Amino acid sequence: MKELVVISGKGGTGKTSIVAGFASLAKDAVLCDADVDAADLYLILKPNVLKEEDFKGGHEAKIDLEKCSECGLCLELCKFSAISEDFVIDPFECEGCGVCYYFCPEEAIDFKEKVCGKWFLSETRFGPFVHARLNIAEENSGKLVAHVRQKAKEVCEEKKLKLIITDGPPGIGCPVIASIGGADLILVVVEPTVSGIHDMERVIDLANHFKVPTMVCINKSDLNLEMTKKIKEFLKEKNIKLVGEIPFSKEFVYAMVNEKSIIEHDPNSSSAESIRKIWKEVRDFLMV
Repeated sequence: MKELVVISGKGGTGKTSIVAGFASLAKDAVLCDADVDAADLYLILKPNVLKEEDFKGGHEAKIDLEKCSECGLCLELCKFSAISEDFVIDPFECEGCGVCYYFCPEEAIDFKEKVCGKWFLSETRFGPFVHARLNIAEENSGKLVAHVRQKAKEVCEEKKLKLIITDGPPGIGCPVIASIGGADLILVVVEPTVSGIHDMERVIDLANHFKVPTMVCINKSDLNLEMTKKIKEFLKEKNIKLVGEIPFSKEFVYAMVNEKSIIEHDPNSSSAESIRKIWKEVRDFLMV
Protein backbone atom coordinates (compact mmCIF):
# COMPACT_ATOMS: atom_id res chain seq x y z
CA MET A 1 0.00 0.00 0.00
CA LYS A 2 1.31 3.45 -0.98
CA GLU A 3 -0.04 6.92 -0.23
CA LEU A 4 0.24 9.98 -2.44
CA VAL A 5 -0.62 13.28 -0.74
CA VAL A 6 -1.28 16.34 -2.90
CA ILE A 7 -0.72 19.62 -1.05
CA SER A 8 -0.06 23.28 -1.72
CA GLY A 9 1.37 26.22 0.18
CA LYS A 10 -1.90 28.14 -0.24
CA GLY A 11 -5.50 27.47 -1.13
CA GLY A 12 -6.88 27.74 -4.64
CA THR A 13 -3.89 26.34 -6.53
CA GLY A 14 -5.98 23.60 -8.19
CA LYS A 15 -4.88 20.57 -6.18
CA THR A 16 -8.44 19.21 -5.87
CA SER A 17 -8.92 19.39 -9.64
CA ILE A 18 -5.62 17.56 -10.09
CA VAL A 19 -6.60 14.89 -7.55
CA ALA A 20 -9.90 14.40 -9.42
CA GLY A 21 -7.90 13.94 -12.60
CA PHE A 22 -5.72 11.33 -10.90
CA ALA A 23 -8.87 9.59 -9.64
CA SER A 24 -10.03 9.24 -13.25
CA LEU A 25 -6.76 7.60 -14.23
CA ALA A 26 -5.95 5.47 -11.20
CA LYS A 27 -6.87 1.85 -10.68
CA ASP A 28 -7.10 0.03 -7.36
CA ALA A 29 -7.06 3.30 -5.37
CA VAL A 30 -8.82 4.67 -2.30
CA LEU A 31 -9.58 8.39 -2.45
CA CYS A 32 -9.21 10.52 0.66
CA ASP A 33 -10.05 14.19 1.27
CA ALA A 34 -7.92 15.38 4.17
CA ASP A 35 -8.80 19.05 3.71
CA VAL A 36 -11.42 18.73 6.44
CA ASP A 37 -11.75 22.47 7.08
CA ALA A 38 -12.92 23.08 3.50
CA ALA A 39 -13.55 19.70 1.88
CA ASP A 40 -14.67 20.00 -1.74
CA LEU A 41 -13.50 16.87 -3.58
CA TYR A 42 -16.98 15.45 -3.02
CA LEU A 43 -18.37 18.11 -5.37
CA ILE A 44 -16.67 16.35 -8.28
CA LEU A 45 -16.94 12.76 -7.07
CA LYS A 46 -20.66 12.90 -6.15
CA PRO A 47 -20.26 10.20 -3.49
CA ASN A 48 -22.87 7.74 -2.34
CA VAL A 49 -22.44 7.75 1.44
CA LEU A 50 -22.28 4.24 2.90
CA LYS A 51 -21.27 5.11 6.46
CA GLU A 52 -21.44 8.28 8.56
CA GLU A 53 -20.08 8.73 12.09
CA ASP A 54 -19.58 11.60 14.52
CA PHE A 55 -16.03 12.70 15.21
CA LYS A 56 -15.22 13.68 18.77
CA GLY A 57 -12.18 15.80 19.45
CA GLY A 58 -11.42 17.91 22.48
CA HIS A 59 -13.60 18.55 25.52
CA GLU A 60 -16.11 21.11 26.66
CA ALA A 61 -16.49 22.17 30.28
CA LYS A 62 -19.87 22.83 31.89
CA ILE A 63 -20.58 23.80 35.49
CA ASP A 64 -23.33 22.00 37.45
CA LEU A 65 -24.78 24.94 39.37
CA GLU A 66 -26.46 22.62 41.90
CA LYS A 67 -23.07 21.30 43.00
CA CYS A 68 -21.18 24.59 42.62
CA SER A 69 -20.33 26.38 45.90
CA GLU A 70 -19.30 29.55 44.01
CA CYS A 71 -15.86 29.52 45.61
CA GLY A 72 -14.46 31.36 42.59
CA LEU A 73 -11.38 29.16 42.08
CA CYS A 74 -12.33 28.38 38.47
CA LEU A 75 -12.61 32.11 37.75
CA GLU A 76 -9.07 32.62 39.01
CA LEU A 77 -7.62 29.65 37.12
CA CYS A 78 -9.26 30.19 33.73
CA LYS A 79 -6.76 32.02 31.51
CA PHE A 80 -9.29 32.49 28.71
CA SER A 81 -11.94 34.45 30.68
CA ALA A 82 -14.47 31.83 29.60
CA ILE A 83 -16.34 31.73 32.95
CA SER A 84 -18.78 34.46 33.87
CA GLU A 85 -19.32 35.79 37.39
CA ASP A 86 -22.54 33.78 37.62
CA PHE A 87 -20.46 30.64 36.88
CA VAL A 88 -21.63 29.90 33.37
CA ILE A 89 -18.98 28.79 30.83
CA ASP A 90 -19.05 30.39 27.38
CA PRO A 91 -18.48 27.48 24.93
CA PHE A 92 -17.01 29.87 22.35
CA GLU A 93 -14.36 31.15 24.78
CA CYS A 94 -13.60 27.80 26.45
CA GLU A 95 -10.39 26.23 25.07
CA GLY A 96 -11.07 22.85 26.67
CA CYS A 97 -7.85 22.92 28.71
CA GLY A 98 -9.57 21.24 31.69
CA VAL A 99 -7.94 23.28 34.45
CA CYS A 100 -11.31 24.17 36.00
CA TYR A 101 -12.40 20.52 35.90
CA TYR A 102 -9.24 19.18 37.52
CA PHE A 103 -9.06 21.76 40.33
CA CYS A 104 -12.74 22.22 41.24
CA PRO A 105 -13.00 21.29 44.95
CA GLU A 106 -16.69 20.41 44.61
CA GLU A 107 -16.24 18.29 41.45
CA ALA A 108 -19.02 20.40 39.99
CA ILE A 109 -17.70 20.60 36.43
CA ASP A 110 -18.46 18.13 33.66
CA PHE A 111 -15.76 17.73 31.03
CA LYS A 112 -17.25 15.65 28.25
CA GLU A 113 -15.90 15.03 24.77
CA LYS A 114 -17.66 17.16 22.18
CA VAL A 115 -18.67 16.34 18.64
CA CYS A 116 -16.47 18.42 16.30
CA GLY A 117 -17.64 17.05 12.97
CA LYS A 118 -18.40 13.92 10.97
CA TRP A 119 -16.43 11.50 8.82
CA PHE A 120 -17.84 9.50 5.92
CA LEU A 121 -17.11 6.35 3.97
CA SER A 122 -18.54 6.59 0.48
CA GLU A 123 -18.52 4.89 -2.88
CA THR A 124 -17.82 6.82 -6.09
CA ARG A 125 -17.50 6.01 -9.77
CA PHE A 126 -13.73 5.91 -9.17
CA GLY A 127 -13.80 3.69 -6.08
CA PRO A 128 -13.92 4.06 -2.27
CA PHE A 129 -13.80 7.56 -0.83
CA VAL A 130 -13.10 8.61 2.77
CA HIS A 131 -13.89 12.21 3.66
CA ALA A 132 -14.99 14.40 6.55
CA ARG A 133 -16.58 17.67 7.54
CA LEU A 134 -15.45 19.75 10.50
CA ASN A 135 -18.22 21.69 12.22
CA ILE A 136 -18.20 25.47 11.93
CA ALA A 137 -15.58 27.18 14.13
CA GLU A 138 -14.37 23.86 15.57
CA GLU A 139 -10.74 23.01 16.21
CA ASN A 140 -8.85 19.69 16.19
CA SER A 141 -8.79 19.56 12.40
CA GLY A 142 -5.34 17.93 12.62
CA LYS A 143 -6.80 15.13 14.70
CA LEU A 144 -9.64 14.67 12.21
CA VAL A 145 -7.14 14.60 9.32
CA ALA A 146 -5.23 11.80 11.05
CA HIS A 147 -8.49 9.94 11.66
CA VAL A 148 -9.56 10.20 8.00
CA ARG A 149 -6.16 8.99 6.78
CA GLN A 150 -6.28 6.03 9.16
CA LYS A 151 -9.74 5.04 7.93
CA ALA A 152 -8.52 5.29 4.33
CA LYS A 153 -5.67 2.90 5.16
CA GLU A 154 -8.12 0.47 6.76
CA VAL A 155 -10.32 0.53 3.64
CA CYS A 156 -7.27 0.03 1.44
CA GLU A 157 -6.21 -3.02 3.45
CA GLU A 158 -9.71 -4.44 3.62
CA LYS A 159 -10.24 -4.17 -0.14
CA LYS A 160 -6.65 -5.21 -0.89
CA LEU A 161 -6.00 -2.11 -2.98
CA LYS A 162 -2.59 -0.63 -3.81
CA LEU A 163 -2.85 3.11 -3.45
CA ILE A 164 -4.37 5.96 -1.44
CA ILE A 165 -4.68 9.32 -3.19
CA THR A 166 -5.10 12.05 -0.59
CA ASP A 167 -6.25 15.60 -1.28
CA GLY A 168 -4.38 17.42 1.48
CA PRO A 169 -5.03 20.80 3.10
CA PRO A 170 -3.17 23.98 2.11
CA GLY A 171 -0.54 25.83 4.15
CA ILE A 172 1.98 24.52 6.68
CA GLY A 173 -0.11 24.26 9.86
CA CYS A 174 -1.28 21.36 11.99
CA PRO A 175 -3.68 19.89 9.37
CA VAL A 176 -0.87 19.71 6.79
CA ILE A 177 1.53 18.14 9.28
CA ALA A 178 -1.14 15.54 10.08
CA SER A 179 -1.65 14.84 6.37
CA ILE A 180 1.96 14.18 5.32
CA GLY A 181 3.48 12.11 8.13
CA GLY A 182 4.18 8.60 6.87
CA ALA A 183 3.20 9.39 3.26
CA ASP A 184 5.15 7.75 0.44
CA LEU A 185 5.14 10.79 -1.84
CA ILE A 186 4.11 14.43 -1.66
CA LEU A 187 3.08 16.31 -4.78
CA VAL A 188 3.23 20.08 -4.26
CA VAL A 189 1.03 22.16 -6.57
CA VAL A 190 2.29 25.70 -7.12
CA GLU A 191 1.11 28.70 -9.12
CA PRO A 192 3.65 31.03 -10.82
CA THR A 193 3.23 34.05 -8.55
CA VAL A 194 5.43 35.73 -5.95
CA SER A 195 3.29 34.46 -3.08
CA GLY A 196 3.02 31.06 -4.77
CA ILE A 197 6.80 30.64 -4.82
CA HIS A 198 7.11 31.75 -1.20
CA ASP A 199 4.41 29.34 -0.06
CA MET A 200 5.94 26.51 -2.11
CA GLU A 201 9.31 27.02 -0.41
CA ARG A 202 7.69 26.81 3.03
CA VAL A 203 5.75 23.64 2.30
CA ILE A 204 8.82 21.98 0.74
CA ASP A 205 10.81 22.81 3.89
CA LEU A 206 8.05 21.16 5.91
CA ALA A 207 8.14 18.04 3.73
CA ASN A 208 11.93 17.88 4.03
CA HIS A 209 11.65 18.09 7.81
CA PHE A 210 9.50 14.96 7.81
CA LYS A 211 11.76 13.32 5.22
CA VAL A 212 8.95 12.60 2.75
CA PRO A 213 9.89 12.39 -0.96
CA THR A 214 8.60 15.47 -2.78
CA MET A 215 7.76 16.38 -6.36
CA VAL A 216 6.31 19.60 -7.76
CA CYS A 217 3.94 20.50 -10.57
CA ILE A 218 3.20 24.03 -11.79
CA ASN A 219 -0.43 24.85 -12.44
CA LYS A 220 -1.40 27.72 -14.77
CA SER A 221 2.25 27.70 -15.81
CA ASP A 222 1.77 29.95 -18.85
CA LEU A 223 0.22 32.88 -16.96
CA ASN A 224 3.57 34.21 -15.72
CA LEU A 225 6.54 32.77 -17.59
CA GLU A 226 9.07 34.75 -15.54
CA MET A 227 7.79 33.25 -12.28
CA THR A 228 7.59 29.79 -13.85
CA LYS A 229 11.28 30.15 -14.74
CA LYS A 230 12.11 31.13 -11.14
CA ILE A 231 10.25 28.06 -9.83
CA LYS A 232 12.25 25.83 -12.16
CA GLU A 233 15.51 27.43 -11.04
CA PHE A 234 14.62 26.94 -7.39
CA LEU A 235 13.71 23.28 -7.92
CA LYS A 236 16.93 22.64 -9.85
CA GLU A 237 18.96 24.24 -7.08
CA LYS A 238 17.21 22.11 -4.43
CA ASN A 239 17.36 18.96 -6.59
CA ILE A 240 13.56 18.54 -6.50
CA LYS A 241 11.86 16.97 -9.49
CA LEU A 242 9.42 19.01 -11.57
CA VAL A 243 6.95 16.43 -12.84
CA GLY A 244 4.94 18.66 -15.12
CA GLU A 245 3.33 21.95 -16.07
CA ILE A 246 -0.39 22.50 -16.57
CA PRO A 247 -1.41 25.42 -18.83
CA PHE A 248 -4.20 27.73 -17.77
CA SER A 249 -7.59 26.59 -19.03
CA LYS A 250 -11.15 27.62 -18.29
CA GLU A 251 -12.11 24.01 -18.99
CA PHE A 252 -11.08 23.13 -15.42
CA VAL A 253 -13.81 25.46 -14.18
CA TYR A 254 -16.39 24.05 -16.60
CA ALA A 255 -15.41 20.53 -15.57
CA MET A 256 -15.98 21.31 -11.90
CA VAL A 257 -19.30 23.02 -12.64
CA ASN A 258 -20.39 19.82 -14.40
CA GLU A 259 -19.13 17.66 -11.50
CA LYS A 260 -16.47 16.00 -13.63
CA SER A 261 -12.71 15.69 -13.69
CA ILE A 262 -10.84 17.34 -16.55
CA ILE A 263 -10.12 13.85 -17.92
CA GLU A 264 -13.85 13.15 -18.19
CA HIS A 265 -14.85 16.63 -19.32
CA ASP A 266 -12.27 17.27 -22.04
CA PRO A 267 -10.06 14.19 -22.48
CA ASN A 268 -8.26 15.51 -25.58
CA SER A 269 -7.29 18.89 -24.13
CA SER A 270 -3.72 19.96 -23.37
CA SER A 271 -4.70 20.16 -19.69
CA ALA A 272 -5.87 16.55 -19.66
CA GLU A 273 -2.67 15.47 -21.39
CA SER A 274 -0.62 17.35 -18.78
CA ILE A 275 -2.46 15.53 -15.99
CA ARG A 276 -1.75 12.20 -17.69
CA LYS A 277 1.98 12.96 -17.90
CA ILE A 278 2.14 14.01 -14.25
CA TRP A 279 0.20 10.92 -13.21
CA LYS A 280 2.65 8.68 -15.09
CA GLU A 281 5.60 10.28 -13.26
CA VAL A 282 3.86 9.80 -9.90
CA ARG A 283 2.78 6.24 -10.66
CA ASP A 284 6.25 5.25 -11.85
CA PHE A 285 7.82 6.63 -8.66
CA LEU A 286 5.37 4.79 -6.44
CA MET A 287 5.57 1.65 -8.62
CA VAL A 288 1.82 1.00 -8.49
